[in-house]
Amino acid sequence: MSLTLSNVILHQFSKNEQDELSVQLREQELEHTDTTTELVAELHRVYSSKGTKGFGRFSEESEFGYWLKQCRQGELDFLTFSNQASQRLQSELVKYPFADAGTLVMAQYQSLATDYLFIGLLPTCHSMKVTDQLDISATDYLDVSKMEIVARIDLSSWETDPECNRYLTFIKGRVGRKVADFFLDFLQAEVGLDVKVQNQVLMQAVEDFCADSRMDKEEKQQYRKQVYDYCHGQLQSGEEVAVKELSGELPATEAGVDFYQFTSNQGYELEDTFPADRTAMRKLTKFVGSGGGLTINFDSMLLGERIFYDPDTDTLTIKGTPPNLKDQLQRRQNSDT
Repeated sequence: MSLTLSNVILHQFSKNEQDELSVQLREQELEHTDTTTELVAELHRVYSSKGTKGFGRFSEESEFGYWLKQCRQGELDFLTFSNQASQRLQSELVKYPFADAGTLVMAQYQSLATDYLFIGLLPTCHSMKVTDQLDISATDYLDVSKMEIVARIDLSSWETDPECNRYLTFIKGRVGRKVADFFLDFLQAEVGLDVKVQNQVLMQAVEDFCADSRMDKEEKQQYRKQVYDYCHGQLQSGEEVAVKELSGELPATEAGVDFYQFTSNQGYELEDTFPADRTAMRKLTKFVGSGGGLTINFDSMLLGERIFYDPDTDTLTIKGTPPNLKDQLQRRQNSDT
């Protein structure tokens, strides 16, 4: 990976016997060695591979954003900036009982001609190692793979388009509320692009376009599959859904209106590009549902062919049970009689 490191520093958050959280500030930046560059490259790689991310931007009154702008303009050195940011994070963390100790990593670097600022509170894990003398000693290490309280700022995008609503990204997931509760407060950032909503709007636009074009059932199935194949391909390659590009791969209506024109004319609030959401796009080709101990998953083309739904009796009828399921059912019936 081609990565140019500009600044990197660590600050330590720890708890005392009274369970009070404090921060130990490093007095100088880390030297630019192969080790520090490898660390930042690994952080960048792991972060980029994390699936579900939130998007945001600095609020107008963001003190963190103001400090960062000063740092970028040379009015504030990176060490002072990181110290101020760490103290601000500590003041936010103490408000929450779940706040954990960890190592704050702040790194400014360039990758593929884009400038980034990485900010992550990484868990510090304890382990054992074998020394050169074959003795056992304790060691601490940063668990990069388990990082969850992390944000990354696309500095290039922020500086060229301050009104952009997605230059700041953060990891969402099982600690998503923690991020929303304090990490974005620490950055004084507000949530911007909502990926889930964008994908839901796209799926609705696809259904509306099919209905407006008066497609038959088979044509609708084919159209949905084309949309799914495109979105899935973008997801696999790490690229975003581009509505105009997607439209170019889809047939237009008899009146010559393509999908991009349709979404623009009908007022669908779609960004030009946005990340694909696996859960949303799966609904194009599958029906999935679970509850009450029951999970059902089948290809949408089977509805009306082998699977029938009666809304009046809320009954799902399946014709042609899968062989492995049929075998299990028969064995259980025979054992219970």
